[in-house]
Amino acid sequence: MNTVPQRREAASFRFQPLLLKRLRENAAKENRSLNNYVESILLEAVFRPNDDTLEAMKEAKEGKYAGVLDLSSDAAFYNSIKDA
Repeated sequence: MNTVPQRREAASFRFQPLLLKRLRENAAKENRSLNNYVESILLEAVFRPNDDTLEAMKEAKEGKYAGVLDLSSDAAFYNSIKDA
């Protein structure tokens, strides 16, 4: 996980009053800042997973190809993921 703060660039947008009101309400419900809430919505809209990733996500949700992990030791764990 990237723990280095990323530089952010300021931008100004104009929103319809009702849209801005709803965005503020939704951000407050999630205990997030308006900026963080809007940025997360935009990130989801712009950076969509490709077809391979979507298929892998679907398989993971359905439990396909999950296999069994052996957590009895480091070596056993390594072997259980190596053989998967």
